Amino acid sequence: MPAPKIHHLNCASMHPLAGFLLEHRDQARDYAGLVCHCLLVETTDGLVLVDTGLGTADVAGGRPRLGTMFSHVVRPALRPEETARHQVEALGFSAADVRHIVLTHLDVDHAGGVGDFPNARVHVLAAEHAAAEARRHVKERDRYRPAQWQGHDDWQLYDATGEAWNGFDAVRAVIDTDPDILLVPVTGHTRGHAAIAVRHNQGWLLHAGDAYFHRDEMAAKPCCPFGLRLFQAAVGVDNADRRRNQARLRELALGHADVNVFCSHDPVEFARAGGVPGG
Repeated sequence: MPAPKIHHLNCASMHPLAGFLLEHRDQARDYAGLVCHCLLVETTDGLVLVDTGLGTADVAGGRPRLGTMFSHVVRPALRPEETARHQVEALGFSAADVRHIVLTHLDVDHAGGVGDFPNARVHVLAAEHAAAEARRHVKERDRYRPAQWQGHDDWQLYDATGEAWNGFDAVRAVIDTDPDILLVPVTGHTRGHAAIAVRHNQGWLLHAGDAYFHRDEMAAKPCCPFGLRLFQAAVGVDNADRRRNQARLRELALGHADVNVFCSHDPVEFARAGGVPGG
């Protein structure tokens, strides 16, 4: 089977408060905000989106739909041209061509575009879906916005079971007709957070979602700007688990040249992948 064509999309530019704390001092001059790094994969079974960023209803609804905390602190740009649907259509496809959405997790800036693709089956860990529906913990009450996905009735939920893959357990293919897209549990940021592996010509892309936030967290001597380090600890539902999974991702990134690990929000990683701004 030929390797799929993969597009790197920024589906939400964000300019958080105190942005100078989100980059190292010697690199702060070039800092221009965060991205929401999503993938669009062309497969024989149609298009697959890995995360969706913010959707058209989010852009139109703004703060009432996204929540006061996210809107005030993260300050998304809310550009229609950055929505996944707009970018899919700009590539010559239709929303109906997106057959599957594979989510790292259901946070507001990752699942907002679900409603833009009514023909898609949504794949996510069952623990994540349950947490997003219940929102029992104080850290879960604002991060999930059920209006983004309620009404979408085609879901495939997965227990944390599967096979071993590059040092991770409970890994499984998420689309029966395509064994080269894998769900890799890396919990801690949320209860059901996952990384998504996609095979390509040179090996694998591993979209780590929010399992980490800055490229230097994957370095041999890991470090992270103060603001991002503080944010991760503040929103993580299990920080010990999050740190363990970060360490496992780091071992993978450093020890396997055929696996390209990247996270959702680092603009430098997005540029290195060949991503361009939405629209």
